[in-house]
Amino acid sequence: MLMRSLFLSRLLCGAAASLVLTVTTGQAQSIAVPWSGYGHDAQHSAISPVAAQPMNHIHWQMPIDAYPQYNGNDLLIHYGTPLVTRLNTVLVPIKTGASDGFKIEAHSGSDGALKWTLTTDYSLPPHGWVPSFGMALTPKNRLFYPGAGGTVYFRDEPNSATAPPDGTGQIAFYGLANYTAEKATFDANLKINTPITSDRYGNVFFGFDLPSNTGLQDANGDALKSGLARIAEDGTCSWIAASAAAQGDAGILKVVHNCAPALSNDHRKIYFAVSTGNFGGGYLVCLDSRTLAPLSRVRLKDVVQTTADAYLPDDGTASPTVGPDGDVYFGVLEVNLGSNHYRGWLLHYDGALTQTKTPGAFGWDDTASVVPAAAVPSYTGSSSYLLLTKYNNYANYFAGGDGLNKVAVLDPNDTMTDPVSHVPVMKEVITVLGVTPDAEYTASFPNAVREWCINTAAIDPITKCAIINSEDGKVYRWDFTTNTLTQPIMLTSGIGEAYTPTVIGVDGTIYAISNATLFAVGQ
Repeated sequence: MLMRSLFLSRLLCGAAASLVLTVTTGQAQSIAVPWSGYGHDAQHSAISPVAAQPMNHIHWQMPIDAYPQYNGNDLLIHYGTPLVTRLNTVLVPIKTGASDGFKIEAHSGSDGALKWTLTTDYSLPPHGWVPSFGMALTPKNRLFYPGAGGTVYFRDEPNSATAPPDGTGQIAFYGLANYTAEKATFDANLKINTPITSDRYGNVFFGFDLPSNTGLQDANGDALKSGLARIAEDGTCSWIAASAAAQGDAGILKVVHNCAPALSNDHRKIYFAVSTGNFGGGYLVCLDSRTLAPLSRVRLKDVVQTTADAYLPDDGTASPTVGPDGDVYFGVLEVNLGSNHYRGWLLHYDGALTQTKTPGAFGWDDTASVVPAAAVPSYTGSSSYLLLTKYNNYANYFAGGDGLNKVAVLDPNDTMTDPVSHVPVMKEVITVLGVTPDAEYTASFPNAVREWCINTAAIDPITKCAIINSEDGKVYRWDFTTNTLTQPIMLTSGIGEAYTPTVIGVDGTIYAISNATLFAVGQ
């Protein structure tokens, strides 16, 4: 669907590891690990520390868009990731208006009972497909969520119906006094444009978008520009312009929409993508996460046309993934649209961004999930971890694909020759093909199947599976042991939609989004 909608938009726009043992009053207590942000954690691994429940029942469901805007049979919105606290409260972002407006609801994970509702004043940046509303939970159980004018709000004790005294607040990274003095101008111009990411200390990071020449300033009197902000656990704030993060490239204008910042495994480095604008070129940058001082950058190039910049579309949802060995993965779109069947590339670098490694054959609008090698029993290679990515091969004469849309587990340290581009790419370890024929294309492409609509897929290494969403309206368990799709459960009749996350809660409940509805699925 996204490949089809790309044409439209361009035309219109020109274990056990789940429990941490602590000692309290001499007794061991188990503390569940929350699903705290996009891709589960600050590395976006999407690895669940608990086993996913068997999928044979819809426990509860709820609408997450009061006014879904359909474009024919397509729904062009990237819904934000639900979060799950240690005490099994599900925090759900909900779109409340036709073109803007969001609220947050807290529900009991066990039965969906409403705990509290919070209306936000957040408004979206300029966009094609509706960007995601991305929240984050810190290790101290503080919820951060985006607000108006580039501000963020926090709420403590999200499991409780009411926040504690002094348990809520608003923070402007450029100074709350500045915001108050020019509220209308800030609200109209400065917009948070990425999900929020928390590190293990409670510091949070996010990208923000701002038109040039607004005259807006920070608390030090410096002119504000689009970039990345940091709010420390103690409330102190800092920011860096996107051009400065790219080490002074004046052509860089912004942080890419929906690009959730990722942290290195020691949380000392932060990675995100900056660009010259929608469908422009740009860099993957690395900063010191404590000072925001630039450390390194790499220009994001097309894999085949190696001298050309790859495209960085604001309509995508690619975010960096940091592997257990520190390698960094980020998805881009090929510069000669359709030359790689609109699959883009999963670019691959070392943690210093100084060494370019073997890419994956599909990358754009997808965030790779980490799969421990032991979770794929048939794997015999030497890598300690593998990667799961969407592997669509879009059926369309413009794109050149055959409609055999798959999901793949890839070896980041082994190669094969890609049959489309004929260049070395990450080796396929296992792949699985969609099951539902795509009636829109079967007349010309008889084997075409519905697309996989995931932007970050939950990984369960305990039962050795992934939870994946399809545009056929079903959510599936991909069993890595048998390499089969098992326990399909029908959520809706299916719709072409922008890609959505899957999440596994602290009790193993599976959360999946289909047709503007969140479903809680389990045994």
